[in-house]
Parts: sequence; C-alpha cells; structure tokens
Amino acid sequence: QVQLLESGGGSVHAGGSLRLSCAASGYTYGTNTVAWFRQAPGAEREGIAASNRFTFYADSVRGRFTISLDSANNTLYLQMNSLKPEDTAMYYCAASVRPWVPRPLVASEYDYWGQGTQVTVSS
Repeated sequence: QVQLLESGGGSVHAGGSLRLSCAASGYTYGTNTVAWFRQAPGAEREGIAASNRFTFYADSVRGRFTISLDSANNTLYLQMNSLKPEDTAMYYCAASVRPWVPRPLVASEYDYWGQGTQVTVSS
C-alpha cells in the first residue's frame, strides 16, 4: 500500500521560509513524475511544482520555491522562500507511476496523494 506523508508545514511571517517533506512508503520515487500542489479555501487545487527528468513551476512560485528529491531517503521536498500571504494553503505531495506525464501541474495526472500539510503566511 502506497502512503505519502507530508510534514514541515506551519505558520510564518511574510518573507520567511519553510521546507516541506513528503516521505513515501510502498512507493519508490525513482524517475517517476512527482509534484506539489496546494489548495486554498474556496479555490481549486493548484499545481505549483513538478519533477521528473525536468522541473516545472507555476508562475506564482517560480524563483521562490524549489522541488527536490532525496533518493537515498525516498523523500520529496519543497523549499519555500520569500513566502507571501497568498501562499497560505494546504499543501499536498503527489506521485505518478509514470516517468512522464503530459501535464505535470494538473492533478488528474497523479496516482497517489498525501494527506496535506497546512502553510499559513501572515503579513
């Protein structure tokens, strides 16, 4: 059974940083496509970063967020710098069984999801 477990969320002031982690069991990240999504109250789930052989970022986070993978620990990370109040959301990691997906920032491309971790940024 595949489980993705996020951690690292919390409350920070604008301009601060957080690093989210997503530990996997029953699944090896390897070269498959993985991603981070977020969802604010009343909004749709938004793909913000994805990685396979390439990395993809939403315009809203490019230059501030970095997706990375520690294969030795089978953990996915999202380093978030220069946080803004509009980054406040529940953050989810997602994993595909495919090394390539046509739309890496679209939720329907992913097979497994974590339970989410809350990030709150105050002004």
